[in-house]
Amino acid sequence: MLVILKEDVKGTGKKGEIVKVSDGYGKNFLIKLNKAVFADNTHLNEVKQKEAAEAFHEAKIKAAAQIECDKVHNKTITVSVKTGENGKVFGSVTSKEIAEEIKKLGVEVDKKKIELSNPIKQTGLYSVNIKFYKGIVAKVKINVISA
Repeated sequence: MLVILKEDVKGTGKKGEIVKVSDGYGKNFLIKLNKAVFADNTHLNEVKQKEAAEAFHEAKIKAAAQIECDKVHNKTITVSVKTGENGKVFGSVTSKEIAEEIKKLGVEVDKKKIELSNPIKQTGLYSVNIKFYKGIVAKVKINVISA
């Protein structure tokens, strides 16, 4: 018997999956407890339409993320901070400060998406990655100067 799961069922499958189960398990457990529906043509078409809609929306989001990524990719962003002797920064340059400087370029970036390998505690040129979407990453150079 083929059924379409309405919710995640441990050991059987995830929500929206079409799975083959035994007749007794399908009728007496999954369908009776409203965890699944019979996989007839109507329900199969609904699942295909939902998948197509999700793919369309994901492609749209991915295209928008790529446009945002292209705006900042390989750019150099200057951050001016207070420094002490030998160009040592008071505190460190945070991802929040970097996000604010990127915002001046017209690109909204969440500070959690900025990957700093090490805290920036000296003046100089640093390279950081900004994740916009799965597989879409911009490499940006951060120029830290003394204020």
